[in-house]
Amino acid sequence: MSSKEKFSEDLLVEEETVKQNEIILFNDDVNTFEHVIETLIDVCEHSPEQAEQCSLIVHYNGKCTVKTGEYDYLKPRCSRLLQAGLNAEIA
Repeated sequence: MSSKEKFSEDLLVEEETVKQNEIILFNDDVNTFEHVIETLIDVCEHSPEQAEQCSLIVHYNGKCTVKTGEYDYLKPRCSRLLQAGLNAEIA
């Protein structure tokens, strides 16, 4: 095995061991679709279409994953969602 192949194999193993968490947004009877959409665009960097789709999924299914990544990347975003009055958690 060449050193280049070994390096590529090590990278694959390292990428697989990084735990991916999710921010899950939950439905509520308080926030408007407009507020949820604007907040997802601002906090999670969603496109308007993606934010609208997530808001509809939350409305009809009760919850939706709105962002995935490492915990340290998600924590400030989840905090901002909570500060905006949305109901979210990292799972």
